[in-house]
Amino acid sequence: MLTTIITFSILGIFALLAIFSSIVTTSQKEVKIIERFGKFTGIRRSGLTFKVPFIDRVAYKQSLRIDELGVNVETITKDKVSVHIKVAVQYYVKDNDESIQNAVYELSDFEQQIQSYIFNEIRAEVPKKELDQVYENKEDIENAVKNQLSGALEKYGYVIQNALVTDIDPDKNVKEAMNKINAASRDRKAAEEEGEAAKIRKVKAAEADAESKALQGEGIAKQRDAIIRGFQESIGAFSKDTGINQKDVMRFVEITQYFDTMRDIAKDNNNVIFMPHSSTGSGVIEEYAAASITSDKINNNSKDNIEDVQPA
Repeated sequence: MLTTIITFSILGIFALLAIFSSIVTTSQKEVKIIERFGKFTGIRRSGLTFKVPFIDRVAYKQSLRIDELGVNVETITKDKVSVHIKVAVQYYVKDNDESIQNAVYELSDFEQQIQSYIFNEIRAEVPKKELDQVYENKEDIENAVKNQLSGALEKYGYVIQNALVTDIDPDKNVKEAMNKINAASRDRKAAEEEGEAAKIRKVKAAEADAESKALQGEGIAKQRDAIIRGFQESIGAFSKDTGINQKDVMRFVEITQYFDTMRDIAKDNNNVIFMPHSSTGSGVIEEYAAASITSDKINNNSKDNIEDVQPA
């Protein structure tokens, strides 16, 4: 009886072990590779599946998600600048049995081999460009790496989604020199802009001043024209009535305006000192005497004219 119980217990335990050994649980976006005595027998996809207990085994797990591998490559540019270039390669395995089998069995160390491809392509592409061109045309490097990897790894079941140049890091001294060049360029640009602004301000001020003077000159010209016309009319009429030469009348008006101007200057400034002067070379007294004679002539002629018109 005891022997029977032990036998059934052993059989029960063996059955449970066999059941658990046959169950294969696979996560989403993942596959498991089944081998039997070291030979590939099948692929188990996501969910609950089974295998032959104690004979089959799960040899590999392969992710079908997009993965990323970062690679740091040191190389030299065409203008002999040492740079570190960081490349991020995004890849995944095609979701079919042949691609999955090739990805698992054909490459022994996928990451190391993909790094070798990246090193080879970066060191072939970057030395063709100067440092500035590397910065400006990093898309060329990305496309070259992607095309190279895609062509080399497609037969192994891998798809290269992207190959991104995430960082370009030149030597420290080179970076400092580049920063100085950029700072000097920006200072020169700021000085040019400041000079252009100052030029525009001066040009605009000169244009405004010229326009103001033109308008002012136009006003003065009109004012003088009106004064001259007024003088012409008044002197002509006065000369006609008195019979005195128009030149003498004009000279009398000039002397009168001269004294009016001097009076206005003295009235506004108590520190004015008058010195004998004349724009024509004669003294002020002589000019005033000549004006007085002219004034007497004007008065006498005016009286004669008045007597002529009185009734007999």
